[in-house]
Amino acid sequence: MEGKLLPWFKENRTKLVNALFYIALTIELVLMIVEKSELTFSYESYVFRVTFLLTLLAVLLMEHSVAEWGIIGFIIALAGFSYVHTGRNDLLRIAMFIMASRDIDLKKALKYCFYLSFAGFLLIALLGVTGLLGDVSLTLDYGRDVGVETRYVFGFGHPNTLFSSVYALILMWIGIYGRTAGILPYMVAVASTAIVIAVAGTRTGMLVMTFTLFLAIFFRLFKKLSEKRYIYILGGAITPVLCTVIASWAAWAAGSFYYEERPMLFGKAAWDLDFKLNNRISNLYYATPDHGGIIDYWTLFSEKGYDGYFDMGWNRLFYWYGIIPTIIMILAMLAIVYECMKQRDIWTMVLMVSLGIYTLVEATFVTRYLGRDFFLLIAGVYLGRFFRNLFQPKDLKESKDLKDAKGATNA
Repeated sequence: MEGKLLPWFKENRTKLVNALFYIALTIELVLMIVEKSELTFSYESYVFRVTFLLTLLAVLLMEHSVAEWGIIGFIIALAGFSYVHTGRNDLLRIAMFIMASRDIDLKKALKYCFYLSFAGFLLIALLGVTGLLGDVSLTLDYGRDVGVETRYVFGFGHPNTLFSSVYALILMWIGIYGRTAGILPYMVAVASTAIVIAVAGTRTGMLVMTFTLFLAIFFRLFKKLSEKRYIYILGGAITPVLCTVIASWAAWAAGSFYYEERPMLFGKAAWDLDFKLNNRISNLYYATPDHGGIIDYWTLFSEKGYDGYFDMGWNRLFYWYGIIPTIIMILAMLAIVYECMKQRDIWTMVLMVSLGIYTLVEATFVTRYLGRDFFLLIAGVYLGRFFRNLFQPKDLKESKDLKDAKGATNA
C-alpha cells in the first residue's frame, strides 16, 4: 500500500494542493459575498477555521526547500504568537492563504475570483432592486457637509460597500485584461465606474478610480514605459513607503491634538484635510474606546481588545496587528515591487498603487474576510517567486520559472 501511495502522491501533489486551495478560496469568496449583502450569518468564525485548516494542509503538502521551511516556520511562529497575544487569528489565516497560493495559475485564479464575485454582486443587486433583500437607496446623514442625502446601495447596505465592490471588480479586470483590452472595453469600464460613483455618491472613490483608470489607460497606450525602472521605484515610493508615512503622520497628529493636547502639525491645513475626509483623522482617537488608532497607543504586537473599526486602512494595520507584523507586511510589499520591476509587470504595480492610496482612507481590504482581498493571490505568487529566487540554485529556479511563467506571470 505504502509503495503505491507515495508515487500517487508525488504524481498528484499539485492537483491535490490546488483542489484544497480552490475549496478554501471558494468558501472565502462566498462568505465575502454574503457579508456584503443584507444576509445575517453568525458562524463565520467557524468557517474561517475550516479555510485555515484547508490552506494549512495545502502548505504542508507543497514541496519546499529547507530555507523555505525555515521561512514558513518563522511566519507561523510570529502569527501564532500574535494569535495568543491578541486573540485575533487573522495573521495566521492570511499567512496560510498567501503561502498556499504560491504555485497557482494566477490568471486563472484571478478570473475565478472576478467571475464568481461578479455573479455574487449581481445577485445582491437583483435582490435589492426587486425588494427581496436589502434596500435600493438610503436617505441618511452620512456625516458629510451636505447633511441628509439620498445615496443608492442596491442591496449592499451602504453606498461605500457598493462602490468598493465595483472597485474590486474593476481592479481585477485591469489585472486580467488591462494589458490587452481595446478602446471599447475601457470605455465600458469608465462608464460603469462613472455610473456607480454617481449613484453611490462617493467622492473619495471618484478620485481613486479616476486616477486608477488614468494609469491603466496611460500604460496601455505607452507600453514601453513599463521597461523603465524608475516607474517601479516611484510606485514603491508611493505604496508602501509614502502611504506608511502619511498613516504615521495621521496617527501622530491625532494623538498630538487629542491626547497630548498640542496643536496639530500643519495647523489649519490639517484640520481642513480632516474635514474633507469626514473626520477620519480625528476618528483615529474617537472611533474606538481605547483610542488605539493614535500613535501613542501603537504596540509591537497590538493588544487584546484592539479590535475596533475606523476608516483609515493603513492605520488599522498598525492598530489590529502591531508595529512588527505591519513592518513585515511592508517589507513583503517591497519584495513584490522588486518582482514587478524584474518582470516589467506594470499592471500589478498599478493595482498596488491604487490599493495603497485607497487604503489610506478606506479599510475595505484590511479585513478578516479574505475573499475581499484578491491581491493576496498576487502576493502569494510573487512572494513565492521572490523567495525561490533568493534561496534556490540558479539552474533549478530557472527551470521552475520557465515551467510556471505562463500561468503565474502577466495576469
